[in-house]
Amino acid sequence: MTTTLRSITVLALAGAALAASPLCARERLTGEQQLAKMLEGRVAGKPVDCVSLTALNGTTIIDKTAIVYEAMGTLYVNRPDFPQSLSDDDILVTKTWGSQLCKLDIVQLYTRGGPSFWHGSVGLNQFVPYTKVKKPAVVPTAASAPAPAPEATPAPAPSPAQ
Repeated sequence: MTTTLRSITVLALAGAALAASPLCARERLTGEQQLAKMLEGRVAGKPVDCVSLTALNGTTIIDKTAIVYEAMGTLYVNRPDFPQSLSDDDILVTKTWGSQLCKLDIVQLYTRGGPSFWHGSVGLNQFVPYTKVKKPAVVPTAASAPAPAPEATPAPAPSPAQ
C-alpha cells in the first residue's frame, strides 16, 4: 500500500511539473497584438460611417480592443469608445434600423454558454476599412530583360578549287 501511495504521489508530482513547464504554456497575445496580426498585409482606407449588413460575412471580437467586421475581403475595424467590456467569447446583439450597421449603433454584449446574460453594451464609432495590399505588376526593364539570342552567322562560302 505504501508503494502504491508513493507511485501515485510521484505520478502526481510529475504531472504537475509537466503542466507547469514552459513547453505547455502559450503566451496569450494582447488585443492590440491580435489586431495587428489580423491586419498584416493590409492597408487602412478612409473611415466610413456605415457598412452594408448584406455584405457582412463575418465578425471577430478582439478582446478589450475592437470589433472586426468582414465584407467581401475587406476588414472593417470598429473601435468603440469603451472597449474594456469586449470579450472574444461574447455574443453580439445589434438592433439596426435599416440595411446598414452605422456609427452610433449600440451593440449589446451577452455571455456565451449556459444561460446567456447581458453584461454590457458598446456604441460603435466609424469603421476603418483595411484592404489587402496589391502587389505591383512586375514590368521587365532593360536591366532585367533577358539578352536576345545571338543571331547565327552564315558559314563562310567555300573557296573555289584551284
